[in-house]
Amino acid sequence: MRDDYVKNYLEYLEYQKAYSKYTIKNYEDDLIEFVNFCNQESIGYLNIEYSDTRLYLMYLKEQKKDNNSSINRKLSALRGFYKYLSNKGIIKNNVFLLLNGLKREKKLPRYFEYNELEELFLVPDTNRALGQRDLLILEMLYATGVRVGELVNIKIKDINQLDRKIIICGKGNKERMVEYGDYCEEILKRYVKDGRQELLKGSNDYLFLNHLGGKLSERGVRYILNQLIKETSLTKNISPHMLRHSFATHLLNEGCDLLSVQKLLGHESISATQVYTHITTDRLKEVYYSSFPRAKKDD
Repeated sequence: MRDDYVKNYLEYLEYQKAYSKYTIKNYEDDLIEFVNFCNQESIGYLNIEYSDTRLYLMYLKEQKKDNNSSINRKLSALRGFYKYLSNKGIIKNNVFLLLNGLKREKKLPRYFEYNELEELFLVPDTNRALGQRDLLILEMLYATGVRVGELVNIKIKDINQLDRKIIICGKGNKERMVEYGDYCEEILKRYVKDGRQELLKGSNDYLFLNHLGGKLSERGVRYILNQLIKETSLTKNISPHMLRHSFATHLLNEGCDLLSVQKLLGHESISATQVYTHITTDRLKEVYYSSFPRAKKDD
């Protein structure tokens, strides 16, 4: 059901606020859902009380099973609607101003298992210059945990091949040092000596080059990863950050302490790193129940 007040408000958003059609459609769906709820509960939504808003929250959370982000979006739509009604003098009080948004649920980082990475690393054809570059992208993202923006800005002079260290310019132009291991070293040496020289056109200081010999972009890295994952049996989506998440998760799984992981990732706050402990705790629980002989009784 779409009544006149809702219709007038949506027209206000379209013609006076210049909201996009997509946004207006979302608002319409949210407002109609609320009006229908009020009708079912015999609540006059122009005379709504604070207790009614709590009842609606319970409905969204317990009956509809909406997540917190979805509920907050609906509350935002209702706050705007009731502000409009208040400004027009249609209602006296906007009770939705008293209702705080729900705490956003933390999304656990997605990552690859070891065997999935092994399959992914087998895809690039290292007999070709682009294949060498693509394998190095995979190895370096995973071996160092750098962000994609940091990766594409690595210059040859930033790499100390003797000590296997790279100077990374991170957020806020803050520098940190990252290390890389044997697998990354092997393909790095080959790419710098062969593949990069083949791709290079003129003068360019950046490590990663595109097929035209220019600096590889962040978008280019994402495209490359999307093409590589298609050549595997993996059903996961891929992003540069997933390899960063895998780096952090696997370090913690192998016993690395949280402070060291924080420094390697370049996190300002330890709280940003602590999200990975949820993953490793789940992993430990899984290992415990699958490995400890007295964890479960036989049926």
